[in-house]
Amino acid sequence: MEKVIFVKALENHRLQVKFSDGVEGIVDCKNTLYGSVFEPLKDPDFFAQVKIDDFGAVCWPNGADLAPDAMYDNLLTQQQQVAENPSDYNT
Repeated sequence: MEKVIFVKALENHRLQVKFSDGVEGIVDCKNTLYGSVFEPLKDPDFFAQVKIDDFGAVCWPNGADLAPDAMYDNLLTQQQQVAENPSDYNT
């Protein structure tokens, strides 16, 4: 599995993510922040403390983390949708 090599918190609980093989994009987290460990991430200042751990997973100081394989699959799906329907994404 590819590792996350870059992560940046964006507004509205989104993350800009890049993987070691070059797959990159925006991951929307706002609908996944439930449960006691994710509750603090609803605070934008705390959400902005995102880091990458030694295993290439996205994590926060309170121990919350996101599975890199799920983010990777999500980004691949996004890229495939853009490739199949580019006119839907042009502004």
